[in-house]
Amino acid sequence: MSQPTLNMRLTSQDATFLYFEKKEAPMHIGCVSIFEGEIPFDRFVENINSRMHLLPRYQQKIRSDPFNLSHPSWEVDPEFDIHNHVFRVRLEDPGSDEDLLKHAGRIFSPTLDRNKPLWDISLVYGLKSKRTAMILRVHHCMVDGVSGVDLLKIILDISPQVQPLPKPATAQSYPTRADATRRFFDALLGGMQERRDRWTEFQTGLLNLTKELASDQTRAAMPDMDQIPMLALPAPTLPFNRPCSGEHMLAWSTFSLKEARAIRAALDGTVNDVVLTVLSGAVSSYVEMHEQQTTGRNLRVMVPVSLRRKDQRGALGNLFSMLLVEIPLDLREPRQRFKYINGKIAAMNNARAVEGMSVFSALIGTLPASVQALVGALATTTPFPAFNMIATNVPGPRVTLYAVGKRMTACYPYLPAGYATGCACSVISYGNNLYFGLTADTQAMPDVERLKAFLDESFVELRKAAGVDKIKSRVPKAARGTKSGSD
Repeated sequence: MSQPTLNMRLTSQDATFLYFEKKEAPMHIGCVSIFEGEIPFDRFVENINSRMHLLPRYQQKIRSDPFNLSHPSWEVDPEFDIHNHVFRVRLEDPGSDEDLLKHAGRIFSPTLDRNKPLWDISLVYGLKSKRTAMILRVHHCMVDGVSGVDLLKIILDISPQVQPLPKPATAQSYPTRADATRRFFDALLGGMQERRDRWTEFQTGLLNLTKELASDQTRAAMPDMDQIPMLALPAPTLPFNRPCSGEHMLAWSTFSLKEARAIRAALDGTVNDVVLTVLSGAVSSYVEMHEQQTTGRNLRVMVPVSLRRKDQRGALGNLFSMLLVEIPLDLREPRQRFKYINGKIAAMNNARAVEGMSVFSALIGTLPASVQALVGALATTTPFPAFNMIATNVPGPRVTLYAVGKRMTACYPYLPAGYATGCACSVISYGNNLYFGLTADTQAMPDVERLKAFLDESFVELRKAAGVDKIKSRVPKAARGTKSGSD
């Protein structure tokens, strides 16, 4: 397994997650994975420690530039100790799934300590049926959703037998810390190079977009190229678009991936269309429950889109753009809502909306690091968010994963809420299921379990509307406590 080349300085996109992080808006992502049986803690720690040579970034911490001439850089933590990153937690026996949800919310709420590498793992014991949960947190400046999945493939195994991974041929060497003068010029040159790279990216992207305008298909779709103007216009506030406290609570749902694929095929769309149709239907019901009208109102969802090529799998950092998808809340008929979302995203793709947002992001990246840091420092919660919620859909591992012989039966992703976006939804596929993770700020949305209930109902409604029969699949005993979405 080859090691990816690591940048020693954060890109503008990576650094944004540091600049905008606040107590009320933590910027780490993660997941809660559930395993059959009790994972031997000491063996688990030893196994991860034996693979740290494959994870050099996870032994590095952030070093800020004192003059803000450039974005922060990475430096090796001379005091790195695996025991400062892997913890043992025990619930009061017998721990229920509700107990795990509450405890995971408490673990995800605080920000990561910037005085050490920005990740940690908590193994949770005491669950019913002697299951073990693994709660993983990684700062968003290090990984995006796709590279986060790649991380799981390194710290876990693809068979019950622990797989020995190749050791480096030579001992890993780390650069010595430069003196103040060298750091000053490194920061100066690093800032110039980052702005040059982003300017080149902006020019190249703009040129490519201009060429695309020659296409009749692109010109016909241009009315849907409203992404950048949409950022300047606030989204209509929904019940969960309120100031956040930083305290998070979670809710999970599990749906059949086979059923989602059957729905996709029946309605001629994508699994992502299924996800957004189910989510928007649930939000519509939630808005009505709060006695707010849905007629003439939209749900504006920010959907990250990975820009990683196949040869970039395994690379760290963030490589994504985004789509802003507006979905009418008064489209209550599931098939109609699915067709609308499918057509909307297709039109936005034809209009090269993702490329347009990438060009805009590159332009922002040409600003000096000091300006970007200042904007992040001054950012405050606003009652007029640019979008109502974030929704990610990441392809998960296609093979069964194990932790020192214990099979992973479920994986619920985590995405933070913050500012005035009091709810986030993340989805990952694993095995035969789609796992939905809802994150809600306790101040902005204290009743996230109601949205979860509407989510389960919305999936069943869409499945029936598509004429898809319920597909029976064997649910591992250890995961039955979290199975949802059935009639």
